[in-house]
Amino acid sequence: MSETNKQNSRKKLVAGNWKMNGSFDSNEALVLGFLPEVDDQVDVSVFCPFPYLSQVGKLLEDQRVTFGAQDVSAKPGGAYTGDVSVDMLKEFGVKQVLVGHSERRQYHAESSVAVAEKAVAAIQGGITPIVCVGETLAEREAGKVEAVIASQLDPVVERCSKFVESGTWNLVIAYEPVWAIGTGVTASPEQAQEVHAMIRARLNAMLGPEVAQNTRILYGGSVKPGNASEIFAKVDIDGGLIGGAALSSDDFSGIIRAARG
Repeated sequence: MSETNKQNSRKKLVAGNWKMNGSFDSNEALVLGFLPEVDDQVDVSVFCPFPYLSQVGKLLEDQRVTFGAQDVSAKPGGAYTGDVSVDMLKEFGVKQVLVGHSERRQYHAESSVAVAEKAVAAIQGGITPIVCVGETLAEREAGKVEAVIASQLDPVVERCSKFVESGTWNLVIAYEPVWAIGTGVTASPEQAQEVHAMIRARLNAMLGPEVAQNTRILYGGSVKPGNASEIFAKVDIDGGLIGGAALSSDDFSGIIRAARG
């Protein structure tokens, strides 16, 4: 199979992370603004704050857009104030969840093991985790990109490998260089492709070629309509996890068009 065909077998995914933004009025305007751009050629997801799951679920009812949560607990329930379980998310119809975003790692001291446990809980509950990995600028400049990505990815792969054997592996990976998130600085398409290829090679070494070729790896880090086409054209980049541009229906629509090609 050629490199192009390998990529074409993985449908592009454009996922919008709203972070701690939104209101009932702005959410509705945003969703209704980009919905006309959605078709069956590109998968589209949005990740809203917990309080808006019900509203966004209703807005997207019978639409081709998947909605998800921005975090989930590894615990099934109990004395964990402020946490939200997989079963709670499922009651809203949530199909996907972000785990291990760099802001969770930084501001909430989430370890890679904790992230892996969340990924396991999500898959066990029938929700697809989008696992975020990425290095800081200091780590990149020190030549530690591969070591950092491995330290974040390996615990996830090791704990989730059982789902390959059971045929329930449904994990997505998002490479988000911390130095490019919300800074306006974007990794060059070549820089992004290099890390995506490294991640896929690591999946290949740990889980085999079939899993490696079928697992979608997204790029996140100041993706905009103006640079999305060039980024998404790279063979190992299967779409984007979009931050700031996901809050503009025009920008998000432009990125969806870029993913369509």
